[in-house]
Amino acid sequence: MLAVTTLATPFLAAAASGASTGWASSGAIDVTIDNEHIVTGELAKCTVDGPYSARTPGGETGDIAVFGVGETGCGRSGAVSVAQASGHRFATSVLKRFGGPALSVRTYSAKCATTETGSLGEVAIGAVEGITVPAQIPPNDRIVIPGGPAGTALATVILNETVTPQPPDGSLVTHAVHIKLFPQGGPASGDIYLGTAACDPFGKK
Repeated sequence: MLAVTTLATPFLAAAASGASTGWASSGAIDVTIDNEHIVTGELAKCTVDGPYSARTPGGETGDIAVFGVGETGCGRSGAVSVAQASGHRFATSVLKRFGGPALSVRTYSAKCATTETGSLGEVAIGAVEGITVPAQIPPNDRIVIPGGPAGTALATVILNETVTPQPPDGSLVTHAVHIKLFPQGGPASGDIYLGTAACDPFGKK
């Protein structure tokens, strides 16, 4: 199964100042379980001001998750900044200790580019196991995994997530996959991100 989505909506801004910016990461973990805080930082991070590319061979993050090979590339051409990230063979069994499913994503990627007035984003997600993913993923597609305390969620999985400030200023951050643990509260908390690309046409971030 392969799910591909393109987001091609410019986000308008009031005024331009400074050079466009962008960065990308193949993944990141920031979770707390049993009073232990596990943070990886941004894996294989690149920026349009350098480093222009990065690669991670992957590996295990305790018993939280396993990342495969990940790569990123960033660059600026004139006024346009482009940032992209990809990854392979991600798996997490962290929800199994609470009665939930193991999750895996065979491939994923995220990309963004600036325009004169905003930013565009695009993601692609390969075969996913543990949850059902639609063939065409709409923006911010939210899948709830039940089983949390008092009928709450064990986790939410957000596919093709786009985060923009309010009011819009032309910038965006897009995540191919965002796993949020116990969003209403519970024995664990935090976030796992797969494939992140962020762009700002006016260089404020």
